[in-house]
Amino acid sequence: MGLCWKSTQIPHIRTGDCRYLQVTILLFCGIWKAAHTQTADNSKSVYFWETGPWGRCMGSDCGPGGSQSRAVWCAHVDGWTTLHTNCDQAQRPSNQQNCFRVCDWHKDLYDWQLGAWNVCVPVSARTFGGLRPKVCAGGEEGTQTREVGCILKSDGAPAEDIICEYFEPKPRLEQACLIPCPQDCVVSQYSPWTSCSKTCGTGLQNRVRSVLVPPLFEGAACPNLTEFQTCRTATCKGPEGMYSMKIGSWSPCFVPESRPVRQAKRRKGKGSGTRERPVFKDPETRELIQKKRTRNRLNRQESPFWDIQVGYQTRQVTCTHRNGSTIGLSHCIPRDLPLTVQSCLLSRDCELSEWSNWGTCTKACMDPKSLRDQRSRSRQVVQFPVGEGQDCPSLEETEACEPEGDRVPPCAIYTWRTTEWSDCRVDLLLSQQDRRRGNMTGLCGGGLQTREVYCVQANAELLTYLNNLKEKEEGQAQSQQMPSVPPLLSVSFEITESPPVDSKLCEGRVPNTSQLCITPCPIECEVSPWGAWGPCTFENCDDQAGKKGYKIRTRQIANKPTDGPGACPHLLEAVPCDDPSCHDWQLVSLEPCIPDNEKECGPGLQTPQVQCVNSNGELVESDQCGGIPAPEPIPCEVPCSRDCVLSDWTPWSTCSQTCSSKTIEGKQMRTRSILAYNAGEGGSLCPNSSALQDMRNCNEHACTVYHWQTGVWGPCTEDPSALALNTTTVTNLKVVANPADQVSCSMGMQTRKVICVRVNVGQVPPKKCPEGPRPGTMRPCRLACKKDCILTPLSDWTPCPPACDAAGNIVKRKQYRYRLIIQLPANGGQDCPEVLKEDKDCPAPKVCPGFRWKSHKWRRCQLVPWFIRQDSPGAQETCGPGLQTRAVSCRQLDGTQADIGECLKFANSMPLISQPCQLPCQDDCQLTNWSKFSSCTADCVGVRTRRRMLIGRSKKKDKCKNTQMYPLSETQYCPCDKYNALPVGNWSDCILPEDGRVESILGMRVQGDIKECGQGYRYQAMVCYDQENRLVETSRCNSHGYLEEACIIPCPSDCKLSEWSNWSRCSKSCGSGVKVRSKWLREKPYNGGRPCPKLDHINQAQVYEVVPCASDCTQYVWLAEPWSVWKVSNVDLKENCGEGVQTRKVRCMLNTIDGPADPVEDYLCDPEEMPLGARESRLPCPEDCVLSDWSSWSTCRLPCTRNNNRIRTAYPLRAPGVGRDCPETTDKDPCHLNANCFNYFYNITGKQYVTRHYTGKFYCVCFRTSLFTVVECPVNCQMSEWSAWSVCSQMCGLEGRMWRRRIVVQASQGDGRPCPTQMEHWKPCPVRPCYRWEYSPWSECRVEDVVCGDGLRFRNLTCYVSDGSGQGEGSLVDEELCSGLELAVNGDTEITLKEACTLPCPGECYLMEWSDWSSCVSMCVKGAGVDFGSVQVRSRAVMAQEPENLQLCPDQDWESRRCTDGKCYEYKWMSSTWTGSSRLTWCQRSDGLNVTGGCSPINPPVDNSSCDPPCLMPKSFCTEAGVCMCDEGYTEVLSTDGLLERCTPIPILEIPTAGDKRGDVKTSRAINPTLPTTIQPGRSGRTWYLQPFGPDGKLKIWVYGVASGAFVLLIFIVSMIYLACKKPKKPQRQRQNNRLKPLTLAYDGDADM
Repeated sequence: MGLCWKSTQIPHIRTGDCRYLQVTILLFCGIWKAAHTQTADNSKSVYFWETGPWGRCMGSDCGPGGSQSRAVWCAHVDGWTTLHTNCDQAQRPSNQQNCFRVCDWHKDLYDWQLGAWNVCVPVSARTFGGLRPKVCAGGEEGTQTREVGCILKSDGAPAEDIICEYFEPKPRLEQACLIPCPQDCVVSQYSPWTSCSKTCGTGLQNRVRSVLVPPLFEGAACPNLTEFQTCRTATCKGPEGMYSMKIGSWSPCFVPESRPVRQAKRRKGKGSGTRERPVFKDPETRELIQKKRTRNRLNRQESPFWDIQVGYQTRQVTCTHRNGSTIGLSHCIPRDLPLTVQSCLLSRDCELSEWSNWGTCTKACMDPKSLRDQRSRSRQVVQFPVGEGQDCPSLEETEACEPEGDRVPPCAIYTWRTTEWSDCRVDLLLSQQDRRRGNMTGLCGGGLQTREVYCVQANAELLTYLNNLKEKEEGQAQSQQMPSVPPLLSVSFEITESPPVDSKLCEGRVPNTSQLCITPCPIECEVSPWGAWGPCTFENCDDQAGKKGYKIRTRQIANKPTDGPGACPHLLEAVPCDDPSCHDWQLVSLEPCIPDNEKECGPGLQTPQVQCVNSNGELVESDQCGGIPAPEPIPCEVPCSRDCVLSDWTPWSTCSQTCSSKTIEGKQMRTRSILAYNAGEGGSLCPNSSALQDMRNCNEHACTVYHWQTGVWGPCTEDPSALALNTTTVTNLKVVANPADQVSCSMGMQTRKVICVRVNVGQVPPKKCPEGPRPGTMRPCRLACKKDCILTPLSDWTPCPPACDAAGNIVKRKQYRYRLIIQLPANGGQDCPEVLKEDKDCPAPKVCPGFRWKSHKWRRCQLVPWFIRQDSPGAQETCGPGLQTRAVSCRQLDGTQADIGECLKFANSMPLISQPCQLPCQDDCQLTNWSKFSSCTADCVGVRTRRRMLIGRSKKKDKCKNTQMYPLSETQYCPCDKYNALPVGNWSDCILPEDGRVESILGMRVQGDIKECGQGYRYQAMVCYDQENRLVETSRCNSHGYLEEACIIPCPSDCKLSEWSNWSRCSKSCGSGVKVRSKWLREKPYNGGRPCPKLDHINQAQVYEVVPCASDCTQYVWLAEPWSVWKVSNVDLKENCGEGVQTRKVRCMLNTIDGPADPVEDYLCDPEEMPLGARESRLPCPEDCVLSDWSSWSTCRLPCTRNNNRIRTAYPLRAPGVGRDCPETTDKDPCHLNANCFNYFYNITGKQYVTRHYTGKFYCVCFRTSLFTVVECPVNCQMSEWSAWSVCSQMCGLEGRMWRRRIVVQASQGDGRPCPTQMEHWKPCPVRPCYRWEYSPWSECRVEDVVCGDGLRFRNLTCYVSDGSGQGEGSLVDEELCSGLELAVNGDTEITLKEACTLPCPGECYLMEWSDWSSCVSMCVKGAGVDFGSVQVRSRAVMAQEPENLQLCPDQDWESRRCTDGKCYEYKWMSSTWTGSSRLTWCQRSDGLNVTGGCSPINPPVDNSSCDPPCLMPKSFCTEAGVCMCDEGYTEVLSTDGLLERCTPIPILEIPTAGDKRGDVKTSRAINPTLPTTIQPGRSGRTWYLQPFGPDGKLKIWVYGVASGAFVLLIFIVSMIYLACKKPKKPQRQRQNNRLKPLTLAYDGDADM
C-alpha cells in the first residue's frame, strides 16, 4: 500500500534507463487502487493507523530509565483523519516506549565506531539494467559504503545511535569513489635479433623486450617477452658437439673428523702399540722450543669473538647432452676434471648478548616545551659472523621516554639579560656622520645609549635550592628522618646575578643593544624687562629708626635655566630715597563720574576706590595707612547731548629717564582724543590740541642704583652635621629591583660669594644695598651617590675543544671564562677590574683517543684433509689450494689493547680474517715475492722495475724458465707528477679583509664602526688536475685553493651641499622670530650614501634651515603722537559729524635707559605691537550716543574653530538724545586659524622652546615642551657583525659555497645613512676531489675450465674521483684515496663482490638476467588530478638455443615495486603514410617511446586497405574508407559512375607579400606542384592550393558558399540596372491650404552654425 500512496517510498529510478518500468508500476497502482476501493466501500480496511515521530526522551535520571511518546491517529486511505473507533484497536501502535535519556557526561562514555570502507562498486552496477561502458575514460564513478554504529567505549558494546547523535551527527555511510580503468601490460619494443645460436646447422635467433608497466586493475596480461626464429648459417662439416661437461654448485661446508678420532680408528686397525715421543734432555733446546711456542701463541691472538673452523665442501661434475639429459662422464673425457673438493670456513652467524637495561632519559628534568625524550640500550657481540654467516644487526636502539618520578625537577631555563644603559652620547651619532666630530665635547641633543646583551640561566638558584633540598632529604632518609618543611612551599633564597652562559642556549628575540636618548642642552636664563620703581619704603619696616629708605624695582625669570636661578642676572635693583613709608594707598578703580547737583550731565566727581598695601604690595588693614591722606575725588565731566566728547586718558607712557639729576629729569605723557564735536550753540566747546596731552615728572630719585651680585655656587661638600653615610647598599653583587629601596645619600652644603654693586661703578660696601633682599650665601645640597662597579659572576669555563687533530697529534688548547660589567662606577665608587676574561690551558691527554684494527700474522695454509681428497685425480697430499686465517684485535692509537666494540664504532671496516692460499707441489714453480719497484730516474719519461726469483728446484725446471708463463721482472712507467691548475666557477662577492674592523665602544657595532668600502678581494676557486685529467687536491698545484683578485667596494657618497649662507636678519627685531640660512645641492648621494634632507618644493636644489631668534623688546619702542583732528568726509559739514578719518604719527624710537631718544628704522620694532597710525570711524552727531574707544580683542580659545569668538567692549560716554539709542557695546569676531587665532608650537619667551645642535652637514632637531620631548635626529643604520663563514654547502666538488650573513640591528631614521642592500657574502669553497666507492661491472660467469654449470661471477670495489657536478662517471684512482670513506656504494653498506651464477649449457633454454628497473610510472587520470600511486617493474625474458628444446623453456617472469614521483603518461596510436595499400601503425607513449599495449583496443587505425577497382592512376592512393584519392597538390577527376579517372594538378593562386619585389603585379598561373618550388622555408611568399573537392570526392562547403555569394551579387546588379533604367513618374501638384511659414534658424550654441 505504501508503494502506491507514499511517494517518498518509491525508489529512485533513472528516467533514461527504466522509463517503461515506471509506467508499468504506476499503471498497476492505479488499477489496484480502483479495484480495492470498489471491494472495500463498506469495510473498515480503508482505515489505518498513522503515527508521528517519537518525542524527546524525558526522565529524572540519566540513562535507560527515560520515556518518550508519539501521536497515534486513525486515517482514511484518502488522507483525511477520522475517529479512532474506525480503525482496528488490536493493531493500534503504542504511543509510549522506554528510552535512553542522554546527559552531557555520556559524551565520555559513548562514541561512533567507524568501519572500513567497502570495495568501490560501480554506479552502473547498482542501477536497473545498467551496463558498464565498453570504453573507460579516466575511471568509472562508483560508491563505497561502511558500517557506522554507536558503541560504549569501555567494552565496545553496541548502543542506540540516538545517544551518539545527541553529541555529534552520525558520520556518513556512503561516499563517492573512482574505479581506475584496467591498465594493460605495456612492454617495450623488441631488441635487435641476436646472432644465431649455432655456427653451423639449424639454430635459433632471439629478440627480447622488457615490461614497462605491469598489468593492474584487471588489465590484460603481459605478452611474450621473447620472439624466436630459426637460422642456418652453414652446413656442419663434421658431427656437432653433442656433450658438455657441467659442474654443480658447492655443497655446504663440513667439518672433517678430528685427528684423535682418525688416530683412534687407525689404532683399532693396526693394534694397540704406542709410539713413544722423543724427550729432549738439553735444557737450552727445551727453552728455545718453549719461547718459540709462546711467540707463536702470542702472534695467533686467539680471540673469543671468532670461532674459526676450516672445513671442506664438495661439488659434482656431470656430462650433459644437448637435449638436456645427463649421460655418463666418459662421454666428456678426455679433459682435466675441475676441483671437486676445496677448503672453506665453517659458517657461523653473528651472536649477540641480551639487551642491557634501558638507560635513563637523557633529560632528567621536566621541560614544558618538550615533554618526551630519548633513552637507549645496547648489546654486545658474542660471536662475529664467519664465512657466509648472517651479519650482525644493530647494537643500539632508542625509544621515546618521559622523566620518571613524582619530583622531577624542572629543566634549566635560559633568558636574555642586559647591562645598564651607558651614558647618553651625542658623539656616537656625530661620528657616524663625520668621524672628525667623534671627539667633540660639550654636545647636547639627540644621542645614543648602548648596552651589552648576554644569556643567563634564569632558574639557576631554584635548581640549586632543589638540588640541596634533595641531598638533604637523602641524608635524612638515611637517618630515617623525614623533612619537616614541605618542598617548594617555604622557599626563601636570594636571587643574585647569574653568570653568563653560551648565547646559543637563549631563544627568542635578542634585546636591543642601542637606543636613542636625549642629552638636555643647557638652557640660558632669560628675564623680563624691569618693572616700575616702587614707592620709597624703609629697609626694614619693623625698624623705622632712620629716615633712609629705598625704591626697588624687579624683573622676573622668563626662561628658567638648566643650572637654576643662580645662573640668572640680578632680579632686584634699589635706589636710596628720603621720607620712606611702609604702607600706602593703592588705587583700585574709579567710580563712574557723578554730575553735580544730581544733574544728568555736566561737571562732577569720580570717587577713587583704594586699598592699603605694604611695601611688598601685599594687602593690609586700612588702619595701617591711617597717617597717610587718602586720594581725593577726581574732577570729571559727563558730556551733554550737544557737548564735545573726549576719550579717556591713555595710560602714562614709560618714564623717559630711569633717574633724575641736575641735567636730566624723567617725564611721562598721556593723551586723549576728541570722539564727538560740539553742536554749535548750546554745547561745550572742544579744547585745543594742547589740552589733549598731559605730562608729568617721573623717576625723580638720584641716579644711584645698587644691587646684590651673586657668584657661582661652589661644589657640594659634606656637611659635618649630617649623620647619613654616603654609601650604597649594593653588596654581594645583588640586583636591586626597585630603586626606591636604596638608602638615600647624605646631604651636603654649597656656598657662594655675594657682594653689593653700584651700577656703572662696581663693588661697594654691603651697607649700601638693602639687607632685606640680600641673597643667601649657603644652601643644602644632596651629595651624589657613589656607584661601585657591579660585575656578573665569572662564567663557567668554556668546554675544551678537541685536543687532537685529524692526524692524531696532540694540540694545545685553551679554555676561557669571562664576566661582564653590569654597572659602571660613578661618583668615586669602586673601579672595575682591568681583567674581565681569564684563560687557562686545557688538560692535554697523554694519548689521543682513537682506535684501529690490528691484524695478526696469517696462520699456515690449511688443506682439505688428505683422506677426503685422496680419491681426486691428480691430488697430492702436501700441496694444493687451501685456506688460511688470522686473528684481528682492537688497539688504541698508542697500541694498547682496547675493547672490540670501540673499533666497531670508531675504526674503519674490519680487515679480512681469511684468504685463499696455495701450497706449492713439487712440480709447481716456486718464486719469491715481488720486490719493491726501483726508484725513478725521471718523472713522466722514466721507467721503474721490480723483480722476483725462482727458488729451490724450480731453478732447474724448464717450464719454470719460461718467462712468458712466469715473468721474473715487470716494468712500468714512472708516475707523472705534472699537475695543471685552472680557475673554475664564478668570482665571489668583493670581501673586505677581516682585520678592517675598528674598535667600538662597549662592544656595539654600527655601520660606522665597520669598514664598509675600499679595496677588498674577490675569490675564484682553483681546480687542480693531474696528467690524466683527474681531479686532485689543490695542494698538488702549490695552490691554497683560490685565485685572488683585488676589487673595489665603492664607498657611499653622502649628499653634498654647499656651505651655509649667512644668517638672515631676524624676522622680528623685538620678541620671538626666526632667521634663515640656506644651502644649495652640489652632489646627489650614491652607493647608499646618506640622503639629502627634504628640499624646498619650489626650488628643488635648496635646503633651508630656520631657527628661532629673539631680541629684547625694550631696546626699541613705538612712540605714537596724539590723534589728529577728525577729517569728516560726510556732506553734512555743519554739524561736523559723520564718517571720518583720524591719523597720528607712529615712530620707532631707540629706548635708552633715559627713555625713547632717537628715531630708528621701523623694522627694529616689533611689528605686532605697532600702534595704529590711522583709524576710520563714524563721528557721532549731536544727540547721538558716544561710546568710548574699543578695548583690546580678547584671546581666542583653543582649538581655533569658528564656533569660538573673540570680543571687545566699550562703554557710553555721552547719553543719546530723546528717541535715540546707543549702539552695541560688545563686538564679536569669529576665530580663524592663522588669521586671528594662532596655535604656536613653541615660543622662545615662554615655557616651550626649541633648540638644535648642529653636526656639520646635518643636524638633530629636538623639540622640548614641558610635557614631552621629541627627538628627530639622523641615525645611521646599525648592522650586526658578519657571522662566521658557514659550513661548505658541498663537502667536495666544484660548486661548494660558504656564506656569511648579517642582520639589521637598528634601521636608519631621518636623514641617516640607509642600510646596505647586501646582507650576505659568499665565496667558493676550496675544491676537493669527490671520492666514492663504485662497483666494477660483473664479470662473466666463471665455471673454471668446463663449458657450463654453476659458477661465480665477480666484481671489484674501485675508487673513483669526480668533480661533484654529476656529469660523467669520474676517473679511476688508487684505492688508498678512498681509504677514509665508509665502505658503501650509493649508501648501501652491504658490499657484495661475488655471487653465484649459472652458465647455460649448449642447447639449454634459460631465463636471462633481470632487466633494469623501469622508470617510475604514475597510475593517474590526466586532467582529473587523480593519482592511484606509482610503480616500476623489471622482467626476465626467456633465451632459447635449440628449436627442439622450446617446450622445456621456463616461464618468463616480472616483478614490480612501489615508487615515488612517477610521471603520468598518455598513449595514442600513430601511423605512417600509405605505401600502396598498406601503412605502419604503432602505439606511442607521450614521452615519445614506442610501446606495445597502453593504447585503446577500440577502433585502432588499419594498417592495410583495399580499393575495388585498385588505385592504379598516378598520384593516387587508397584511403581507409576504400576510396581512391589523389596526393596533395592534385585534384580528382571522376567518371560518370563516380570512379577516379585521373589526378589533375591544382591551379595555384600565388599571393605576393610585402617582401616580394613583384608585389604590384597580380598573377595567377598554374604550376606543376611536383616540381621543386623556388619559395623556400623562411622566404616571404606563400602559396594557396584551392581544392574544390574533398578527400571523399564531394564538393567542399566553401564552394557552395562562393556560388551562393555570386548568385546574390548577380541579383543585386540586375536590380540596380532595373532601377536606373526605369522611367520616373510625373509628380502631382497638391493644393497648399496652409500658408508658408517663414524659415527660422534656431541657434543652439553650436559653434559650427
